Amino acid sequence: MDGEPFIGSEALAAGRLTRHELRRYHRAVMPDVYVERRAEPSLHRRTTAAWLWTQREGVIAGLAAASLHGSKWVDDDVPVELIWRNARTPTGVITRADTLIEDEVLTLDGLLVTSAARTGFDLGRRGPFVTAVARLDALIRATDIKTVDIEILAAAHRHTRGLRQLERALDLVDAGAESPQETRLRLLLIRNGFPRPRTQIPVLSPDGYRTYYLDMGWEDRKLAVEYDGDHHRTSKELYAYEIRRAEDIATMGWHVIRVAARHSEFDVIQRVERAWRLLSR
Repeated sequence: MDGEPFIGSEALAAGRLTRHELRRYHRAVMPDVYVERRAEPSLHRRTTAAWLWTQREGVIAGLAAASLHGSKWVDDDVPVELIWRNARTPTGVITRADTLIEDEVLTLDGLLVTSAARTGFDLGRRGPFVTAVARLDALIRATDIKTVDIEILAAAHRHTRGLRQLERALDLVDAGAESPQETRLRLLLIRNGFPRPRTQIPVLSPDGYRTYYLDMGWEDRKLAVEYDGDHHRTSKELYAYEIRRAEDIATMGWHVIRVAARHSEFDVIQRVERAWRLLSR
């Protein structure tokens, strides 16, 4: 076996291993679905195992589908969602008896998966609103779908729950967000009355040799807001680059407000308002 999940009864019937080998070198992760004992429980392995548990009939949906489509920021321990009629699910699996139209299902890595548009349709109408927008940002950034593709799909499911949230979320989607934290920051600014900021604003260095990209901001005021994650302190080389970047951007006339995880929403809005007033003079 190669470390990937497999159906135990099939492997025994095919003579690929014995019952002793199955018990000693493998462990069950779903009913009749096994992996090697040393295999890490990654999301992809868990998703494959859950799909095999359905006897290859279920359709992978939700965050597991988004991950297969290339979305970032999906944790390995999220529940695996499947569109399949079976209420008795193993731990870590959620099944939904949703209606699927033919073009809403495709095959990825040999697995049945909801299409990117259908995946966005499901993510955008479930869970907390800000989280839904962040998940849509990541999905649209990772794929070639547009919000209109999800809107067209939604029109075919007019009586599905969550359509109002989906409509609001699609209006605020921005594929320029590079992390959920950037999405939350953007929505915080909009919610507090600021015009919708542009994302990934290009700024040419003074010598013309480098282009920097600002997380979000307003070009008419040359005011930017950036989220600083822990990755900014991971190496001396990156730290030195960030210093040079900050100096070049300031030289080009930009005022940048840097936001970190421990900054309160009140503090962030107060700082942006203060800079907004200053740059309006």
